[in-house]
Amino acid sequence: MRPTLTHVALHVPQLEPCVAFYRDFCGMQIIHERAGKGAKIVWMAEPGKEHQFIFVIMPGGNDRQLAADDYSHFGFAVDSREQVDAIAARAAESGCLVWPPRDEPYPVGYYCGLRDPAGNYVEFSYGQPLGPGSEAMPIP
Repeated sequence: MRPTLTHVALHVPQLEPCVAFYRDFCGMQIIHERAGKGAKIVWMAEPGKEHQFIFVIMPGGNDRQLAADDYSHFGFAVDSREQVDAIAARAAESGCLVWPPRDEPYPVGYYCGLRDPAGNYVEFSYGQPLGPGSEAMPIP
């Protein structure tokens, strides 16, 4: 069997604000909680993907101080440019918008970037050859 990517584990300064961010902006839900690392450890997944890929979120981390031109990020696909715009507007109101919506040549597409409460960047994109509905799109 070949290796399969199943999760990313994040140490964060404060657990609850990060859980709220990934629930509210990314539509993820808590699928498991347990005691650990002085408080609790939370597993989050997109609905229906609980057995495919999760975020494990643990307290005890440091705030990441990424530069605005650092494109390290987690990427989420959305269904339309309008969804990218709506997420960016909510993020601007919340003070966590890092990259306003922008259009880049294929395969990058239309995207915006947010900063989660731990300092990680999170991209929301439309038009990339990744995510739901992209199976018919070629990857250059």
